Amino acid sequence: MKMELKLSALVLFSVIVITACGGGGASPVTANPASITVAPSGKFAYTANWGSNNISVYAIDATTGALTAKTAVAAGTNPVSIAVDPSGKFAYAANWGSNNISVYTIAADGALTPAGTAVAAGKNPNSIAIAVNLSGKFAYAANWTSNDISVYTITATGPLAGALTTGTAVVAGTNPASVAVAPSTVTPLLGEFVYAANETDSTISVYKIDTTTGALQRQ
Repeated sequence: MKMELKLSALVLFSVIVITACGGGGASPVTANPASITVAPSGKFAYTANWGSNNISVYAIDATTGALTAKTAVAAGTNPVSIAVDPSGKFAYAANWGSNNISVYTIAADGALTPAGTAVAAGKNPNSIAIAVNLSGKFAYAANWTSNDISVYTITATGPLAGALTTGTAVVAGTNPASVAVAPSTVTPLLGEFVYAANETDSTISVYKIDTTTGALQRQ
């Protein structure tokens, strides 16, 4: 059964500017930040910079919320979304132009280090958003052009910890622009459903997660 919610409008990109408390100005970024995320610890923030093909790294002042820029790290072409896993050890950037996902390890000071080569998101999918399951076992990418959701299993331990293994993609609506994982009402830290916002046909696709394999079943 196909379950979708009609929307009147959906914005493709949202650019967020954080004002540094006490400084009176916007915290510096590189070119054209497309999205921002905060690490689970609340100590670090990361922006995916569409124009400069990199990820900005910031330390967050616990008292004021002010951001202190740290060393940026290269991404793929036109990164538009970044997600941090629940453990705060790994980060993933969806690269629109190069159609892949960059993988990073996160150091204790919030610094990012590329972990291996970027993982393909499919045939010319224009990956536009990525989300990590609350268990940290799975990741999902919304692919704008190919109208589907990529599914990945995250390696838990060993020298390849944090690496993505590609699973079977599932069909979405027209031009999915965002993806989110909802916590399970039975096991909150596991995650039970995935939602994809489809811009062009103004719908939201609903999926149920196989909590063993990470596979998605469209509802």
